[in-house]
Amino acid sequence: MKTGLETSILPAGQAGAEAAARILAAGGLVAFPTETVYGLGADAANATAIAHLYAAKGRPAFNPLIAHVADLAAARRIGRFDPRASRLAEAFWPGPLTLVVPKTDDCPVADLATAGLDTVAIRIPAHPVAEAILRAFGGAVVAPSANISGHVSPTLAAHVESDLAGRIDLIVDGGPVAVGVESTIVGCFEAPILLRPGGLSRERIEAVLGMPLVRPPVQNESDDSQPLAPGMMASHYAPRANVRLDARDVAPGEALLAFGPVRLPGLEVAAAVMNLSATADLDEAAANLFGYLRALDAKAPNAIAVMTIPEEGLGEAINDRLRRASVAR
Repeated sequence: MKTGLETSILPAGQAGAEAAARILAAGGLVAFPTETVYGLGADAANATAIAHLYAAKGRPAFNPLIAHVADLAAARRIGRFDPRASRLAEAFWPGPLTLVVPKTDDCPVADLATAGLDTVAIRIPAHPVAEAILRAFGGAVVAPSANISGHVSPTLAAHVESDLAGRIDLIVDGGPVAVGVESTIVGCFEAPILLRPGGLSRERIEAVLGMPLVRPPVQNESDDSQPLAPGMMASHYAPRANVRLDARDVAPGEALLAFGPVRLPGLEVAAAVMNLSATADLDEAAANLFGYLRALDAKAPNAIAVMTIPEEGLGEAINDRLRRASVAR
């Protein structure tokens, strides 16, 4: 792994996109914003660069990566789209949806990025900075969240700098992201499978498909098994403090991640309090989730108590991240 790198930070713009493209082409690592979270990019065809990415993140090599491309034509060069996959791509790209499809026969994405699978995860991000970098580079870019693996995902350039300064070549600062949770992942197999809930709700996807999404096999929720898609490790998105879900009170020394207008007993003894959305708006909660977890974790509380979040719309993705953050480590 490259260590002791001089990590540059550039503002979003043409110069930043061109610098990012040059670094990617040279096998370097570049963090940049998407609408979901900041991604850590490497040339999807360069196995050495991808190995450096895994090392920089401390990411298990059996956890596959998402290939980001600029448009549907580029997506079709690396993956085979059946009618259902095409329907979803046309409905939701660019956007927070990743499709897992069979590789094309001449797919340039390195085997290391697909963790040896015969499928590839593809997304077209809906962010002008990401699009500018992808077009300037001209190829597919694998880009998992730009953080140490298992840490809370980054929604600001400062989050990336905190985790990865000295480990990567460049951070392109595009300000805060809009969605705040990673993309929804759908496996386009014989029956479409919801592999990871995310920034696009199950309901919207099912409306386009005209059928329900199947849930993934239970065994893929274990850290010991090879996941079908990114983000399916059981212990993931984890702050350093233990996370206690469905909290109905706050213990002394705990931090509280609140949701909605209800005040819990013990609030006055909390180490810190942040409310994902005082009005119980799930979109606002999703955008705040990772930033607030990081901020509470920085207070070094005894634990982080989390109020109940409804299991509907983006609440499904929020709860998925929180459950993974709460897994015993």
